Amino acid sequence: MTSSSSPARKMLSKIACNRLQKELAEWQASPPGGFNYKVSDNLQRWIIEVSGAEGTLYAGEKYQLQVDFPEHYPMEAPQVIFMNPAPMHPHIYSNGHICLDILYDSWSPAMTVSSVCISILSMLSSSPAKERPADNDRYVRNCRNGRSPKETRWWFHDDKV
Repeated sequence: MTSSSSPARKMLSKIACNRLQKELAEWQASPPGGFNYKVSDNLQRWIIEVSGAEGTLYAGEKYQLQVDFPEHYPMEAPQVIFMNPAPMHPHIYSNGHICLDILYDSWSPAMTVSSVCISILSMLSSSPAKERPADNDRYVRNCRNGRSPKETRWWFHDDKV
């Protein structure tokens, strides 16, 4: 996913900057297992490498997450997508958009980048099959003009994976 697919971003608020600096310091001191932050001077966009958990369909595989923080983080959820190539998963579209309630309707300011990453790894690890969502082609076609996943009205109906 390229930056052209991201919505126009405003500068981070002072609260967002302080929170992200704190989260980054905690991450660098004790990163969650299976994740590696790619060092950058851009506090508003993090690139995080995800390693598939041992004993799962994704063991030994590596993917990258792009995390874009809005002006009013943590009051507003970050936009989190998989960069190309996105893993084959029933809740991950081929354009990298992730259907996971905590990224949208169930977001809480108490959540952190680490807790989001752990939820995504848990979602990957619990998948019984590598497959795309049934509506992948239609959804991706409708997102061609750079629509953000945060503009989607998600229907969360499957809590098995």
